[in-house]
Amino acid sequence: MEAAVALFRAREEARLSQEQLAELSGVDRTTVNRIERGKLNPSMRTLDRLARAMGKTLHISIA
Repeated sequence: MEAAVALFRAREEARLSQEQLAELSGVDRTTVNRIERGKLNPSMRTLDRLARAMGKTLHISIA
């Protein structure tokens, strides 16, 4: 669920719609939506593509 919240916040901060993020990242809009709703557990590759599309880098931590 943390990935969902982080993606939503980053997308809002970047002032992008789900459709815009999908176009920039090459990830389907329905996939973006499902990740943000916590209905899909994204792969590292997908998260990286989304982050890069927003001009961000992906950081993973295990606490």
